[in-house]
Amino acid sequence: MPMKIEHVFFDLDHTLWDFEKNSALTFEKIFLENKIDLDIEDFLKVYVPLNLQYWKLYRNEKVSKEALRYERLKKSFDAVNYNVSDALIDTLATAYIDNLSNFNHLFEGTLELLDYLKEKKYSLHIITNGFEEVQNKKMINSKLYPYFEQIITSESVGVKKPDARVFEHALDVSKAKKENSIMIGDSLEADIHGAINVGLSAIHCVFDATTPIDKNINVVTSLLEIKRYL
Repeated sequence: MPMKIEHVFFDLDHTLWDFEKNSALTFEKIFLENKIDLDIEDFLKVYVPLNLQYWKLYRNEKVSKEALRYERLKKSFDAVNYNVSDALIDTLATAYIDNLSNFNHLFEGTLELLDYLKEKKYSLHIITNGFEEVQNKKMINSKLYPYFEQIITSESVGVKKPDARVFEHALDVSKAKKENSIMIGDSLEADIHGAINVGLSAIHCVFDATTPIDKNINVVTSLLEIKRYL
């Protein structure tokens, strides 16, 4: 890290906000409300990897927001041989987005880390590829909002991480320089390599043993380990 870090940029989902846990609770709720007679664990086994696959396609401009919301559900139901109508999939897709931000489990150490960084006078910001209408609700409902000076969504910029323009926009609105900024996130492609390619430092959050890593990049397996670097 060539200069003293002053600005810390965080990803939100899978980094601070426990997406998989909150997503599972959301599906439990909307399946019950819509009388979906399906074991949630069986569904999530196929949905979780499909969702990650579709987010990568969305990130790379291969599918639209609408296609992502529909097809990840359609293919998951097909995979477990559960017949649902297109109308019900549309209902579930909307209900999922409407309810997701009502569950707000954070990864262990999130608030302790943010309190520590604020005490150390770092300027904190969010850069997220998530849907803008959902991410803002997550930030407010999980009590994360007051910690952050700028919340940059890919929808507000018009391009998604790892596109350099997202990071350049984030630096601009935060009045930060790449030399004194660091990106912290879970996605090696979108967060880490995206930031490094623009000239930022980076810390890779690896909370799942199956996550690919780059041996040339600082890795943490819990959020509080970040204190070693900042």
